[in-house]
Amino acid sequence: MYQNVASKFLKRASAIAVAAVALSVTTSGFANAEDGEPLWATVKKEGVLRCGAAVAPPYVMRDPKTGTYSGFFADLCRDFGQNVLKVKVQFVDTTWDNIVAGLQANKWDLSLALNNTPERAKAVSFSTGASNYEISFVYNKSNPKIPKNLVAIGDLDKPGLTLVVMSGTAQDKAVSAVIKQAQIMRLPGMDETRLAVTAKRADVLVDASDTNWIFVESHPDWAKTFTPNPALAKQEVAFGLRKNTREEDIAELNTYLKQKVSTGAVNALIKKAVRQTLDSSK
Repeated sequence: MYQNVASKFLKRASAIAVAAVALSVTTSGFANAEDGEPLWATVKKEGVLRCGAAVAPPYVMRDPKTGTYSGFFADLCRDFGQNVLKVKVQFVDTTWDNIVAGLQANKWDLSLALNNTPERAKAVSFSTGASNYEISFVYNKSNPKIPKNLVAIGDLDKPGLTLVVMSGTAQDKAVSAVIKQAQIMRLPGMDETRLAVTAKRADVLVDASDTNWIFVESHPDWAKTFTPNPALAKQEVAFGLRKNTREEDIAELNTYLKQKVSTGAVNALIKKAVRQTLDSSK
């Protein structure tokens, strides 16, 4: 079962994940300026790699009881810190509204699962992509307000419809640019957005296609997905670093990520995260 689920996920998968767009660039961090000490040298000196993490299964997950982080981006950050840099790894809890600002303010060294967009690149630097991302829409197939045969995003842009999205994410920005008549409800977290649709306070859930797919798999009796063609906001998802991080530091991280992607290690981590997500929803 898990093999089939993971295979189906990998065909659709496009990762997460995203983050708030911060246009002002701060130089307050001590490890990001070209005339300062290289980032990884500083991390090794401090003995800890700080990973800024906002929850978005299967990319980043957090056990509410233990505080333990999992998900394939969390696993990559942990592996890079422990096995490449040879340091401890500390996850710093944040939100999608603050994940870029916290990186700029040097509250952590890497932001997990950021969509790489030209606008966001004005604020932060990016690693090479670990996976891809696009937006889909989930709705109750019995909802009489939803057209039976959705063709385009415009079919959901109707007065009287309410779309719910996580505030400050890449999907918030993308859907805000194309929805003009329907109402957009912005909530702070993933649980809140899903509860809004489940409780019928919102008609349509807007999120990354892979996280939406997992949600639909958990509610097959009523949930249905609509994925636009052409794709909406298709982007790479990567690690975010402070602006002006030295090229050699980014290159070292990129070498690690390319090796993990080419050997299939990232796909294995995705399968693991999918199994965990589906198991926890039972």
